[in-house]
Amino acid sequence: MPMRTLVNLGSWNPRIWSDIDSKEIWHNLSGGHISPILVASEKIGIRIVDTRHEVTAVFAADAVSRLSGTVGVACVTAGPGLTNTVTAVKNAQMAESPVLLMGGAAASLLKGRGALQDIDQMALFKPLCKYCATVTKVRDIVPTIRAALRAAQSGTPGPVFIEFPIDVLYPYKLVARELGAKPDAKGVAARIVGWYLRNHLGDLFAGAWEERDATPLPVERPFATPREVAAAARLVANAKRPLLLVGSQSMLPPTSGDELRAAVEAIGVPCYLSGMSRGLLGRDSAIQMRQRRRDALKEADVILLVGTVCDFRLGYGRVLGRRAAIIAVNRDRAQLLRNSDLFWKPTLAVRGDPGSFLVTLAAELRGRRCDDDWLQRLRERDRDVERRNALKADEKVDAHLNPIQVLMEMEVAMADDAVVVADGGDFVGTAAYVVRPRGPLCWLDPGAFGTLGVGGGFALGAKLCRPDSEVWIVYGDGSAGYSIAEFDTFTRHGVPVLAIVGNDAGWTQISREQVPIFGSNVACALDYLDYDKIAEGYGARGFKMDAGDINNISMIFAAAQQEYKKGKSVCINALIGKTDFREGSISV
Repeated sequence: MPMRTLVNLGSWNPRIWSDIDSKEIWHNLSGGHISPILVASEKIGIRIVDTRHEVTAVFAADAVSRLSGTVGVACVTAGPGLTNTVTAVKNAQMAESPVLLMGGAAASLLKGRGALQDIDQMALFKPLCKYCATVTKVRDIVPTIRAALRAAQSGTPGPVFIEFPIDVLYPYKLVARELGAKPDAKGVAARIVGWYLRNHLGDLFAGAWEERDATPLPVERPFATPREVAAAARLVANAKRPLLLVGSQSMLPPTSGDELRAAVEAIGVPCYLSGMSRGLLGRDSAIQMRQRRRDALKEADVILLVGTVCDFRLGYGRVLGRRAAIIAVNRDRAQLLRNSDLFWKPTLAVRGDPGSFLVTLAAELRGRRCDDDWLQRLRERDRDVERRNALKADEKVDAHLNPIQVLMEMEVAMADDAVVVADGGDFVGTAAYVVRPRGPLCWLDPGAFGTLGVGGGFALGAKLCRPDSEVWIVYGDGSAGYSIAEFDTFTRHGVPVLAIVGNDAGWTQISREQVPIFGSNVACALDYLDYDKIAEGYGARGFKMDAGDINNISMIFAAAQQEYKKGKSVCINALIGKTDFREGSISV
């Protein structure tokens, strides 16, 4: 990752690292505490993309880190600017996304004295970040950023935070004036204070104009040993019913998506993809299974959990076959052995990079073929479920449109390079069964934290990384409320996206349980609002589809895509009814 330095801030030229990600884009929301960073970055050609909410800036940085393989960067102002990012930072931590958050802060000498927006920011971010630091001297800016970037990418990646007090960012003369360090002060106490302030100022800027080493520090990653790979290869080679579960961590550098795809295809074991690995094998693959994973796990005799964690998504390990040999691979030891003391036990636990492990395992297994009967059994199950899903799409609903039909039409309409951002509950849960990501890193969901509100930020980051691709947000009507204002951001910065809102006038994912268990729909009801018109108010193009458009859904999608090709963001407000699809799914 290259670094470029030397930012000139008026009379003051500290070295601030300028090329954090390969596309030279920073996401931010403006504030006086960070104005010097933003202005100086603009001067040297870094594109500043400002959002309508700080949380969106961090979500966008998260998406950039996932799609680019580098560190995503967000810069926000002090106090409430930083507290607004906490959810997104926690989401990045749990999604293992390397994100650098830079935040403003009160001047060093004014901390704890009632300065504007002054709070203990370190106390907030230390539990969330791999690395936290306050820059107290101008000469420390570059070394601190180098250390943060290394920490963000090493081991299990995650967010890092650097706090920049306002006095290390603004020009020397302005800081000196604000300190009021007068050399001709009268009185002993005043002279002592003046002497202290002048010394503080001198130390603050000492060495600020000296050269700094700005080359990247080496990133440290754990890798499986040859003995561990060989042991795994023996287990797989002797298996009759092997099964591979590929999780998000497998998509991390240094292995590229194309390398990983080739390795998984070479291994030839039936596999299920989850999280960021969705789409790894393209839209149609002979070895990828999508349905009845629980049944397959009970029948498998060898299960490879590669970057996959035994948390709630795998029933804490309870869904794994008790007689199966289990190979678990993860960079993080805690995640590697999650719940292994309760419901499952690994036959082979490998602390190493999952993507690299699969590449070396493929080389070790070269020439081995999976049993065709096992593959055919799983494929036929997939086909059976998908036939039944297709029939569900033809069922009449209580009102408006059938959501499965809408999503199936979207699946057909989507371009071959489309990136899908998933932000919602019930509608997105249905989309996960219907919409097929086109390729590696073409699906973005929040990850294990299950955060609502990622849509605007993730789509922004995705479109900036892949300007020539279609970027779709699949919104629930509840989640749309979190970031629909970012259509303004898309419009102002010329970053068009396509969004579809599954509008069923409710928090349906919650209502599914709450009503049967407690007999009340309190706090779960919304209205069939005009999300298309809201987006139009922010400069987008809006479309609405309802029961009267049942035969025109494909035409509406085509019209939306035409507007998108003209550079317009689009919001499709799809009014949908209730179905019993995914009945019994839970939200906790």
